Amino acid sequence: MEQQQRPEASSLCFDERLGLLVDAEWLDRQNKRLGRVLREAKLRLSHACIEDVDYPARRQLDRALVRQLATCTWVEQHHNVVITGPTGVGKTYLACALAQQACRKGYRALYRRVPRLFDELALARADGTYPRLLTRLARIDVLVLDDWGLAPLADVERRDLLEIIEDRHGNRSTILSSQLPVGQWHDQLGDPSIADAICDRLLHNAHPLVLQGPSRRKESPGND
Repeated sequence: MEQQQRPEASSLCFDERLGLLVDAEWLDRQNKRLGRVLREAKLRLSHACIEDVDYPARRQLDRALVRQLATCTWVEQHHNVVITGPTGVGKTYLACALAQQACRKGYRALYRRVPRLFDELALARADGTYPRLLTRLARIDVLVLDDWGLAPLADVERRDLLEIIEDRHGNRSTILSSQLPVGQWHDQLGDPSIADAICDRLLHNAHPLVLQGPSRRKESPGND
């Protein structure tokens, strides 16, 4: 139908017109797949994308590192990304932008706020679907864990987090965002043995992004 509406198409040979049809079909399938993957990712900021990330001096955001992460080599290598900074500086936006970029590169992503993820795990434990949920989380190429460290963890939450990180270590990639500087994570986790295990698995191959500056929410609501 599209070729019939293009006058120049009549001058093309059969092979050229067939090539255009194949390309159009491939592009349509790719767009449908991307739409499905993005819906499944449930990104908090579905509009976030790498191209719209800005770099004012006050943010101290490493442009070269963001460009490197945009290639998604870190996903292929099963590395992690750790985004820290005060509230409102754009941590969630950047995490969602990186996850969206991974989806565009053919990977599967999933977004969860850590407090709600713990609620989800508690419900799964109660109804017998806990192993199934852990398996699902373990298979996601890029898992976004947002708002980590807002409150002290209960023992069961520490162990849940360790299970998730252990399953993914060396096999999948995790994006973790937090208001807490990395140096405070060990104390926040509470139990020294579990804290050592979680921090070691998360941080030894992580790409750190430390954001600075005042809150951006007044400038562009929903940008954290």
